[in-house]
Amino acid sequence: MKQSTAITIATGVAAAAIGSIFLYSRATRPPVINPEVPEPARPVELARYLGKWFEIARHENRFQKGLDAVTAEYALDEDGRIRIVNSGSQSGQQGASSSVEGRAIVADETTNAKLRVSFFGPLYTGDYWVLDHGDEYDWSIVGEPSGRYLWVLSREARPAPAMAETLLKRVEALGYDRWALRITRQG
Repeated sequence: MKQSTAITIATGVAAAAIGSIFLYSRATRPPVINPEVPEPARPVELARYLGKWFEIARHENRFQKGLDAVTAEYALDEDGRIRIVNSGSQSGQQGASSSVEGRAIVADETTNAKLRVSFFGPLYTGDYWVLDHGDEYDWSIVGEPSGRYLWVLSREARPAPAMAETLLKRVEALGYDRWALRITRQG
């Protein structure tokens, strides 16, 4: 076999593999729960946003399927990027735990409310929008522009029921179907 034929075959195989990954990724995305995602409601002070958050609810997705006791920790690296460590357990606190580390950069320096996040290296980045947050950074609602993903976060593992209800009402006010969210069980 000639070298140019081998290169053509290898290129075709690589293109088919990349195409298959792309199609799988698109086929396993969750449905849209907000076709008109709003812009973030207010700027974010990154220093106040950093730290540990507990997931209160989310729109279920393949990379978190079945996880409970979910937390997200944000820290500023020396290079200005934000380090993110997401953790959770299958079947609550007692199940097998998993974690993934990612990096983010600020995509909108005017508000700091839009980030570009990667958990899989530089080949894939996703949008991370802080759609709204509490005045004291005690809660946060995070989404992205496709309307397929949404997370409701709190500084407390189990906020008071009135606070949880207020957050779900805010989710609705932002145009999301609150009934499409999965409530996260925290230990």
